[in-house]
Amino acid sequence: MLEPVRTYVLLAVTWIRAAAQYPVSMAMLVIGSFLVTGLELAAIALIFTHTASLGGFTLPEVMFLYGTSGMSFALADLLFGNVDKLSQHVKAGTFDAMLIRPASPFVQMAVDRFSFQRFGRTAQAVTVLAVALPQLHVPWQRAWMVPLMVLCGIVLFAAIWTLGGALQFLLTDAPEIANAFTYGGGQLTQFPLTVFGTDLVRAVTFIVPLAFVNWQPGLYVLDRADPLGLPYWLRFMGPAAALTLACLAGLAWRAGLRRYRSTGS
Repeated sequence: MLEPVRTYVLLAVTWIRAAAQYPVSMAMLVIGSFLVTGLELAAIALIFTHTASLGGFTLPEVMFLYGTSGMSFALADLLFGNVDKLSQHVKAGTFDAMLIRPASPFVQMAVDRFSFQRFGRTAQAVTVLAVALPQLHVPWQRAWMVPLMVLCGIVLFAAIWTLGGALQFLLTDAPEIANAFTYGGGQLTQFPLTVFGTDLVRAVTFIVPLAFVNWQPGLYVLDRADPLGLPYWLRFMGPAAALTLACLAGLAWRAGLRRYRSTGS
């Protein structure tokens, strides 16, 4: 079980060392990522110059949702986001080379060209969360949920990326389908789900479980009633949703790998 992790770390360090040969470029990319993602927060701040609440939530509460979602998405993107580039490797024939190496093809795909600049997005989300939490005065009886929801969010986003990658074994032009749920889901979970329609909220709760990234557990942390009146126990179902989706993603990846027939090149 530890061998894939060891392989991932070794390959990631190799890519980071290669990038570090150009330290100025590396620093500028990280800072640029930090500033660009900060524009999303600036848009939220602009909204609050015209209103005291968004979907019934105050600015610190929205910042909390933004920060937890941003951390989960950024870390999942950093660690596993490259899986959605599978179709590029299939078309180029480079995925065949991964299959004959003594390492997991999934690990090789995930760490390929490890994008260090994504650290900027992670740092931005951590900063927002660090600013929001002291303003919310969350008691320790509920604060334990915060690291758990971030971890579950990472697993959920990573599972969706894996499902999208598995789909590319059949449809080599399918990255956009996965992006609708990964990047689209990252945007959606930055806001209170009360700003969206009821049908959409139910869909991301019971079909594609993005509501368990930060919405349902976030309601518990903030001690808020569910605006849709959904059961209280859903707030604690993040680990179950993450485990279920991760198992489905793993099965889909293995099924796609078994059916892969190479490019013939």
